Amino acid sequence: MASEKSRQFLKESENVAFDYKHRATIRFNISKYDAAVEKGKSRYKNLELAKEKAAILKRKVLKNLPFYLEKFEKNAIANGCEVKWAVDANEAIDIISKIVKESNAQFIVKSKSMTSEEVELNSHLQKIGVQSIETDLGEFIVQVAGEKPYHIVTPAMHKSKKDIAALFHEKFNISEESTPEQMTAFVRQKLREKFKNALVGITGANFLLAEEGGIALTENEGNGMLSFSLPKVHIVLVGIEKLLPSYKDLDLMWPLLAVHGTGQKVTVYNSVVFGPAKSDEKDGPERMIVILLDNGRSNLYNTPEQSEALSCIRCGACLNACPIYKNVGGYTYNSVYSGPIGSVITPHLKGLKEYQHLSFASSLCGKCGEVCPVKIPLPELLLENRRLAVEKGYRPLLESVIMKGMKMGLSSRSLMDMADGSVKNFLVKQGGIGTVVGDKRAFPEFADSSFSKQWKKRKSKH
Repeated sequence: MASEKSRQFLKESENVAFDYKHRATIRFNISKYDAAVEKGKSRYKNLELAKEKAAILKRKVLKNLPFYLEKFEKNAIANGCEVKWAVDANEAIDIISKIVKESNAQFIVKSKSMTSEEVELNSHLQKIGVQSIETDLGEFIVQVAGEKPYHIVTPAMHKSKKDIAALFHEKFNISEESTPEQMTAFVRQKLREKFKNALVGITGANFLLAEEGGIALTENEGNGMLSFSLPKVHIVLVGIEKLLPSYKDLDLMWPLLAVHGTGQKVTVYNSVVFGPAKSDEKDGPERMIVILLDNGRSNLYNTPEQSEALSCIRCGACLNACPIYKNVGGYTYNSVYSGPIGSVITPHLKGLKEYQHLSFASSLCGKCGEVCPVKIPLPELLLENRRLAVEKGYRPLLESVIMKGMKMGLSSRSLMDMADGSVKNFLVKQGGIGTVVGDKRAFPEFADSSFSKQWKKRKSKH
């Protein structure tokens, strides 16, 4: 029997896939990214070589993950950072809540961070009376709309400029005719006072630098820089897989991330933070706390075939390339991480039984693996998840019966030729395959006579 989440996915997929306004918005926005990314890739003399080097580097880190984690912790502490380990979302929330309370903060400023979405930080802080203010423009838009990020890189990808203008008119009473530049200026002004008065700032990290004990943060708006440099306390919430051996690796990884994410040579603001302000420094936080989040990553790490997915640098390229994502959208996955990479990692982060259906939501066209800057074999990993789901008995019983029947029939020429086309078409309709395909598509009909019979008949005439 299909799980509740699987049924919900199918229902929402049907609703979204045939919402033509939504489809038009997504395709328009992704087409703009596709054009920029293609231009960005063309700047590389040998893109494949860069991807190969990045893949080898990330696999090296994974192979020695405990070593690099301990090295990072040791060097970060030497820099004056506090390092905390959170086994799951609850532990991360407890650590952050305690720090925020100690700081007497009424609100915090937060730059874009998928790990904070993963632990549902905003709602938890709200419960203790602390407002979490999103400072990335896209995150700010979806927060105002009461929504979650739609895409790993572009949180408001599902909204047109007309949608955003209508939202800002409703919430802030600014003109519905406002241009993107005017809306951006309005948000900048609104957030400026928050940055000046915030006691706590929270960021993620694109990379952890083991040798230097620092974090690397890349962004386009400067909100990340303001989130860690102005408040007295800087909290970094980051997954344990985000390691690089050294800052020397950034000249490879930052451009690859930028090109595959937005098509840029490199993003506008690139910061390496080594700790809180030193005694002779006027700017910077008084405290810097790095929270290393597991939250199911060890489960994935200990699954040999799928552990390669921890090499992901969250560029979003596989989402933009995926025909399924383009049609069903980001929210349908009901997971922080959507698209092909989300379909691979979510079953291991949140439970295979409930989320194994995501690995079946793929055409296996191979495009996601082709575009990945660190060469994660996503189609193969999706198949591995499917194999695991079948082996553990998580797939619907009817599916198992149908697949066994098809295996028996398709592997036997005599069984294939036993019935003519009309009988096969009847069995397909009565067997429910037409229902599985849905009423928006017609299941192709079988010919009156099989190819084998037609071939024998034709051969006998010559």
